[in-house]
Amino acid sequence: MVGGSMGAAKQTSIHGQWSSKWVFVLAATGSAVGLGNIWKFPYITGENGGGAFVLVYLLCIVAIGLPIMMAEIMLGRHGRQSPINTMRLLAEKAKAHPAWQYLGWMGVLAGFLILSYYSVIAGWALSYVMKSISGAFVAASAADVEDIFSQLTGSPVKLLFWHSLFILMTMAVVARGVRGGLEKAVRFLMPALFAILLVLVGYAMTTGEYFFQGITFLFAPDFSRLTGAGVLIAMGHAFFTLSLGMGAIMVYGSYMPQNASITATSLAIVGADTVVALLAGMAIFPIVFANGLAPGAGPGLIFQTLPVAFGQMPGGIFFASLFFLLLVFAAWTSAISLIEPAVAWLVENHGMSRLRASVWAGLVTWLVGLGTVFSFNLASDWTLFGKTFFDLLDFLTANIMLPLGGLLIAVFCGWVFFAGESVAELATRPWLYSSWRFLLRYISPAAVVVVFLQAIGVLG
Repeated sequence: MVGGSMGAAKQTSIHGQWSSKWVFVLAATGSAVGLGNIWKFPYITGENGGGAFVLVYLLCIVAIGLPIMMAEIMLGRHGRQSPINTMRLLAEKAKAHPAWQYLGWMGVLAGFLILSYYSVIAGWALSYVMKSISGAFVAASAADVEDIFSQLTGSPVKLLFWHSLFILMTMAVVARGVRGGLEKAVRFLMPALFAILLVLVGYAMTTGEYFFQGITFLFAPDFSRLTGAGVLIAMGHAFFTLSLGMGAIMVYGSYMPQNASITATSLAIVGADTVVALLAGMAIFPIVFANGLAPGAGPGLIFQTLPVAFGQMPGGIFFASLFFLLLVFAAWTSAISLIEPAVAWLVENHGMSRLRASVWAGLVTWLVGLGTVFSFNLASDWTLFGKTFFDLLDFLTANIMLPLGGLLIAVFCGWVFFAGESVAELATRPWLYSSWRFLLRYISPAAVVVVFLQAIGVLG
């Protein structure tokens, strides 16, 4: 059903809207920029050989991430409701099967589940800010830092405290609404995040030859070091880093001013998200090389390797504190977007106030997060399919729910949503529209299917 029109009537959001397109760009960039950019991107780049991996990642951002982001924003702005109600409304208008509403349900559920464990990891960053300020990493050996990390994750009381604090921080913002909470938070947090990152890159530049070694590692492609698995990891990360398929971008799109260009704002968001990931690499790799550490140290690069480097460098207390504050800010801007779809749905369908909906959503998220807290200590021996509770949630959301959500968004927007409506919403040049539609209908779904099959073990 790609011809015709859904009619000229425009929906309005009961939650309000962003005051300008630039606030929307800040908010959506805040949703996209998270631990994936600053924690995950540097270590997977290190594990997969550097420059060649980065090049494939950038190509995937353009071919997969950008078209699906444009589609998700467009669906959100057209529906002007929570993802669940938006998909129900748009399916009805397109005379499509009502089961399409479950795409909205899956996105809301994915965001909710991700926040339940994301909050625990963000709690680590909160804890490390305090440890950095106290000088805990000064002259610390690798064994000392490993012991600090083990004491944190091995203590259910400590993890519970930091998890609870981060959930409270998140819900305090969400409860205040679109302009009073979300907008005020991103207006402060995003510029602060960029400023901190630039200070850290500035410090990395003082390492001299190690800065150029880091830049070479990051940008000089050596395709002999790139494997097929590395290509798939780049493809997957390009998709996941933009917060696609979890309802966050769709609900933020529902608050987007009607006169804002979806194409221009999507390019700005994708560009800013990519710049943050690259700047994080430019800040981290020179420090890693200057201290003789391994760039492919894996997930422990941020919490177990970098503190050793910070502990040895001049001004280490300041730069360590700044770095982990950056992590907290990145996690916070993502967290408020992860829970917003659920809060919006509670307000729309159950007549709750923002405050009450936020309390309920936050409480349930906190309770589910206890499973992740205990999977690092009291319940670390409890496994299902060889995975702890945390590993299961991470696998289910990142490897199954998000790619499936992205695939279905591409299919709905490319094949079900009326072409006349997408032309009107995008309001862009014909050749740009044709390119976007071709990528969305054929290239993006095929790429997401490959990532999905690889993630569930069908491919390599």
